[in-house]
Amino acid sequence: MPATPPPADPAAVAVPAISRGRYALILTALTLGGFGIGTSEFAGMGLMPNMVAGLGVSEPQVGHLISAYALGVVVGAPLLAILGNGLSRRTLLLGLMGFYALGNLASALGPDYHSLMLFRFIAGLPHGAYFGVSALTAVAISPPEARGRAVSLTMLGLTLAILLGTPLATWVGQLASWRWAYAAVAVISLLTVALIALALPSRLAPPAPAGSPLVELRAFNRLPVWQALLIGAIGFSGMFCVFSYLAPTMVEVTGVAPAWIPLGLAGFGLGGVIGNMLGGWLFDRLQFRAALVVLGWAALMLVLFPLAARQPWSLLLATVCIGMMGGLGTILQSHLMDVAGEAQTLAAASHHAAFNAANALGPWLGGLAITAGWGWTSTGPVGAATALAGIGLWLWASRTLARRQACATAA
Repeated sequence: MPATPPPADPAAVAVPAISRGRYALILTALTLGGFGIGTSEFAGMGLMPNMVAGLGVSEPQVGHLISAYALGVVVGAPLLAILGNGLSRRTLLLGLMGFYALGNLASALGPDYHSLMLFRFIAGLPHGAYFGVSALTAVAISPPEARGRAVSLTMLGLTLAILLGTPLATWVGQLASWRWAYAAVAVISLLTVALIALALPSRLAPPAPAGSPLVELRAFNRLPVWQALLIGAIGFSGMFCVFSYLAPTMVEVTGVAPAWIPLGLAGFGLGGVIGNMLGGWLFDRLQFRAALVVLGWAALMLVLFPLAARQPWSLLLATVCIGMMGGLGTILQSHLMDVAGEAQTLAAASHHAAFNAANALGPWLGGLAITAGWGWTSTGPVGAATALAGIGLWLWASRTLARRQACATAA
């Protein structure tokens, strides 16, 4: 593969030099927002038994709440990226996190299942746009040769949420109520607003280049962009297939007490942190080929999940190994910056829409398998099938890139 070209976003090369202290403070602010978003996104998976009891619904119905949030991300990411065209990234980040605080406060106060379904959809709307703008901001203030590492740092909050936020939310839900988890996320979101306002002057987060949304849409509507999004939407859904039903799997198959559930969720988080950092490292060395490495690893680990689920020690090891496929997010986010051209903001936001399409697809496919009587551990083989489909999409995307490179060379 050829060396990665410079970022297509002109803002990435026009930012004044900043001190290490301010650089660290900006990344801390962006990471805190990602931590709050990740905690909210995954809280329902750890709190599934508590929400089943509190709302009087079934496990698959709680899975639909997870899918409603994911659908909100899918809808909101491109929509808010287009509506925010021309605004400074600082303004966008502040507005998105403020909106996120309101959505989670509404989720905490939702009186019944159907209102909660609506509020989870609303809460998901700013998710993808926040992460997209956050990644572009981090890349803009980082050296060009460290783009993969910069993106991985913005994604660190998401993986730390799985490692720490979701287990803590589960623990709080078991002690008090699942509603307190979403209330806590609203507070974290407001703290993020304050920290971004303090750390990120507008001169370090300039607006996207002037231009109409139609221009960005035309740049976005290219085959390599859609191929990368499809890899994320389908190839990554296997992790969510297992993760969404981990709590009942641990209780019903592994045979452990509910108090073990936060530990299992933390295993996914530890794997996510490892995978996230490895993903940035792999992309800086292998570029797009790094995605193939992660998808192959994921397919193998997911196939082995039914065997691993029989014992607590092997289950915890499996959650770490499957969680490592979180590195795919960093890789595809960095790859999209190379192929999106003038549609940087829209592509970066849509990347998270694609991953939340995976968050909707995974629980849905897992729920179908469980409802069909295939058992709780059927989520592993179902997830492996989606990872293999992701490998097929990667092969298609690689051939497309090779053909375009050959045509460019011949011209």
